[in-house]
Amino acid sequence: MKAHRILATAALTLALAAPAAWAEKLPLSTLSAYLNGITTAQAKFTQIAGDGTVSTGTLYLKRPGKMRFEYDPPNKSYVIADHGAVGIFDEKGDETVEQYPLRRTPLSIILDRHVDLGRANMVTGHREDGPSTIVRAQDPKNPEYGFIELVFTGDPVELRQWVVHDDSGSATTVILGEMKTGIQLSQSLFNFQDGFRPNR
Repeated sequence: MKAHRILATAALTLALAAPAAWAEKLPLSTLSAYLNGITTAQAKFTQIAGDGTVSTGTLYLKRPGKMRFEYDPPNKSYVIADHGAVGIFDEKGDETVEQYPLRRTPLSIILDRHVDLGRANMVTGHREDGPSTIVRAQDPKNPEYGFIELVFTGDPVELRQWVVHDDSGSATTVILGEMKTGIQLSQSLFNFQDGFRPNR
């Protein structure tokens, strides 16, 4: 566990490394416009689970509503969001896929067709931390589903990290590497029936 925490700390430090100058808090309207401008994206990620376990992999995103977490070997698991559902495919290739509605996870906020962080009761925290702007957001209709903390840097605006706090009280951190946007992504990346087929 100690090694996991050291790795997690190092990953966080590298992800948010930036010039020492403090930046002004980015407006919610600017952050909403940035998220709405993302149609497709791909990035390497480091994931830190609530128990300190560290995993790496590649994230694929296609707005609205589609996301895939593909973990690096030896982990053969996948997590796919599509058609309003999230599926967890384990490395055993089990026919039974654990599924739950996308709207029950705070990730639905950034996968929505139109992101509006200015919507009433959606943002419950909005602050600057050094070069970063941190936004805490929830589904205003269903705050019991948990919340997400989004970490942005400016000049240019970039989403660098998020922390999902789910309805069980667990927190999962995802730190993003360089994000490539506006790229072509195959629909097969997001098909549940293709969940176990590597797309490297």
